Amino acid sequence: MAPKDDKSTKKLWDGRFTEATNEFVEKFTASVDFDYVLAAYDIQGSIAHATMLESVGVISNNELSLMVAGLQEIKAEILSGDFNWQISLEDVHMNIEKTLTDKIGDVGKTLHTGRSRNDQVATDIRLYLRDKIDSISILLSRLQSGITDLAERELDTILPGMTHLQVAQPITFGHHVMAWHAMLDRDYERLMDCRRRVNIMPLGAAALAGTTFPINRQLTADLLGFDGIAENSLDAVSDRDFAIEFASFASILMMHLSRWSEEMILWSSSQFEFIELPDRFCTGSSIMPQKKNPDVPELVRGKSARVFGSLTTLLTLMKGQPLAYNKDNQEDKEPLFDTVKTVEDCLTAFGDMIPAIITKPDNMRAATKKGYATATDLADYLVKKGLPFRDAHDVVGKLVAEGIKLELDLSELDLAIMLKASPLIEENVFDVLTLEGSVNARDHLGGTSPNQVKQAISRARKRLAARQTT
Repeated sequence: MAPKDDKSTKKLWDGRFTEATNEFVEKFTASVDFDYVLAAYDIQGSIAHATMLESVGVISNNELSLMVAGLQEIKAEILSGDFNWQISLEDVHMNIEKTLTDKIGDVGKTLHTGRSRNDQVATDIRLYLRDKIDSISILLSRLQSGITDLAERELDTILPGMTHLQVAQPITFGHHVMAWHAMLDRDYERLMDCRRRVNIMPLGAAALAGTTFPINRQLTADLLGFDGIAENSLDAVSDRDFAIEFASFASILMMHLSRWSEEMILWSSSQFEFIELPDRFCTGSSIMPQKKNPDVPELVRGKSARVFGSLTTLLTLMKGQPLAYNKDNQEDKEPLFDTVKTVEDCLTAFGDMIPAIITKPDNMRAATKKGYATATDLADYLVKKGLPFRDAHDVVGKLVAEGIKLELDLSELDLAIMLKASPLIEENVFDVLTLEGSVNARDHLGGTSPNQVKQAISRARKRLAARQTT
């Protein structure tokens, strides 16, 4: 979409002005090259506003019919790419209103009765963001469904659980990816909570003080599907905290996706070789023929930065503004639009990629055995034999040191060596030192055992199904 620069177009507000707008200022203050994204929502809001005006007797039924037909015609032109956007008309609102007047005559000039661009744009953004929240919630659920499929496929796959990027304890791969699912559950809740505050209607606040016309704000809210009405006209037109809240949700979500990206980048490297990403999610090198680069997770990791930047932009934009509306707020749209698109793209990419991950269980198992991952199990074994935990910790620490010296895993040490460390150790100690024994022993809510992961998947799928009915 490339708006035209038509200097002959008369401003809809230039009655008190004695000279034309400076050419640079006209371009500098125009927003139509990006706020055209709101066109469908602007028309939706205008039809509801006009319907309300007719219901209270401000316009006639015939005038309403002309307006609705004209607006629907304009919407069709916009969707087909035939609409003539003009920079001289500044923004999406003025472009649509002027075109409507050209189509239906002076009746079009009455559409703006009882409203201002201030409450109009605030309404448009809320309608837009509500719509995008609903589409993002579907993408989130799709990704979570893919995670449960992957977790179910890898219920029994042993993976080294890590802290400080060092081998800590054996876990299952299914348990690990269900941690991703748990993060997304909270992200989804944040998104739905944000939607409640987005779905409040500012229309009727007019410029900042309301209007003298006998408007019916509840009717307009009902027509537009808003759950509530902004109760203070100053606040309604001037705050963008709902957009900031969405950007905050998006930043937390992207932080989570970035963390998973880092894991996938590490896991798919030749140093780990825990997983392989299908070729369709990777690219090659222009100079090194052997390379297979994990570009999708790398890009998602990188795109988190632009979302964080948008949150900072919106916070900084609002922090110095006095009530009510200020031109500064024109700068709210580009970071918001970019955040929405980035989140949609990243969720789409992950939704396609996560279920397609190829695991390498033998490599994961070998890595788990290298790090004395069952040391805590041995300490727990001694505690159950009556040894205080701190003493058990010390005993196992000495056995790990012995294993490092002999280049043997704890499960490979002779029983005689273990007995020197503690006479409480018996032959059955080797049952708790197996990787399967370790993960299966953690059979409680939240634990890593395959049994618990299977139950977690079942609960997760029930929650996902419940979203379909709400």
